[in-house]
Amino acid sequence: MTTQAPEIKIVDTFRVACDGGGAATGHPRVWLQLPHETGFVECPYCDAKYVHKDFEDKV
Repeated sequence: MTTQAPEIKIVDTFRVACDGGGAATGHPRVWLQLPHETGFVECPYCDAKYVHKDFEDKV
């Protein structure tokens, strides 16, 4: 069995909300802050990776 890679989402803000993508398959909504130094953050529930558009080619 293989494990799917976490989803990568390109965003244009440094603060995002993640709820896992659905009521039945999701998780509690959390607000995540993207650090200005690295430009990305990973959701602690679903491992989705949020990348700021200015850091898209650096991550």
